Amino acid sequence: MTTTTPVSTETVTTETKVAGSSFYAALRILPPKERAAMFAIYDFCRKVDDIADDPGPSPAERRTALDAWRADLDGLYAGAAPASCVDLVGPLRDFGLEKADFLAVVDGMEMDVDADIRAPDFATLDLYCDRVASAVGRLSVKVFGMDDGPGRDLAFHLGRALQFTNILRDLDEDAAIGRLYLPAEALAAAGIATTDPLAVMAHPAIDTACRWLAAKAHEQYALTDKIMRAKPKGRIKTPALMIAVYHRILDAMEAESWATPRRRVSLSKPSLIWIAAKTVAFG
Repeated sequence: MTTTTPVSTETVTTETKVAGSSFYAALRILPPKERAAMFAIYDFCRKVDDIADDPGPSPAERRTALDAWRADLDGLYAGAAPASCVDLVGPLRDFGLEKADFLAVVDGMEMDVDADIRAPDFATLDLYCDRVASAVGRLSVKVFGMDDGPGRDLAFHLGRALQFTNILRDLDEDAAIGRLYLPAEALAAAGIATTDPLAVMAHPAIDTACRWLAAKAHEQYALTDKIMRAKPKGRIKTPALMIAVYHRILDAMEAESWATPRRRVSLSKPSLIWIAAKTVAFG
């Protein structure tokens, strides 16, 4: 007789959301317990990100909502998880996820609430990326079973590589809501004086500015490759697949250029399947 473990409606909903992301193939190759933990982390990130991006509430209301998440995390780590954090109880127990990393994600989202980011200096952008991406990486590498040293190094570099790639892919969507994550140094290198998001998107030198940040992304991917070639302990095929997919997206954007008219680059399903099969087979 075969029995099946019931799947909660929340888990199904979360997996459905992840299925629309470029991370889905990488998460699907994890064993069930690790996969459920990553879905729970992803769901947390999406919920706090939705607060930061919701145009309806005032900034004060959104800060209050983020503070509520901080209080909920306090409850989770005090052993009295509120309903919002119930899916994190198992991952916290099984993988030793650190509260500071969850709080860093909330702090990163608050940077978006405090002011629409427009051409920050690179140091500010780097801090933002550490909070919204590398902190998620620090949570993830615990789920992957990596040792602390190489795990934290991978989280640092891969988080930045992925976030730089996402910034370059989401330029127009961000500009439409008044945000511009291209750093001031990239605009200066391209001779772009304005920081108005829509004006920057239409500027003839936009491709030059984007390639400045793309070069930074390639530096980070190279550092992740160095870590992965050392064959660290853990379920490293999942981050290897993330690296392969997002690096391919960056390469595709560079091949097309960021000059107007642009399209949002994505990989076809056959391409994703081929990358996944190659990564799983050969690492």
